Amino acid sequence: MMKRIFPHPILSVTLTVVWLALVNKVTLGNLLLGAFLGMVVPILTGPYWPRRPKIGRPLRVIEYIFIVLWDIVIANVQVALIVLFKPNSDIRSHWITIPLNITSPEAITVLAGTITMTPGTVSAMLSADSGSILVHCLHTDDPAGVRDTIKGRYEWRLKEIFQ
Repeated sequence: MMKRIFPHPILSVTLTVVWLALVNKVTLGNLLLGAFLGMVVPILTGPYWPRRPKIGRPLRVIEYIFIVLWDIVIANVQVALIVLFKPNSDIRSHWITIPLNITSPEAITVLAGTITMTPGTVSAMLSADSGSILVHCLHTDDPAGVRDTIKGRYEWRLKEIFQ
């Protein structure tokens, strides 16, 4: 019964919170409307989610979030230093192909989003067979090191989370 009313409980809670943030006022009416949207939208979109991703190790999600937030802070400082103090002629941009060991579409999407959210890197393209992702790096003297860092900090954790 609960599975029919709340097919995606995390999505329901997220929609309610996002609704309250959008209206920027917490009232009983806004809370009820947000809860209504949080119930109806997942029910209506449920048929379009035939295979819902399974989270293998939920505590890894929390660890992953903290690592990504830390990396974003550090990357912001690094990019600011590059932009402010490095002459254009000394900037070494690189396109880096990162072979993927993860196969879950959700894990690949989270990895691509993480790369793009981290200042100084952008995920540009996923190969047709989903076996590699193309990343642009603002500045590096060691493209292989960037590849290894992405695989070592993010990919293996996502593999544990989603597979």
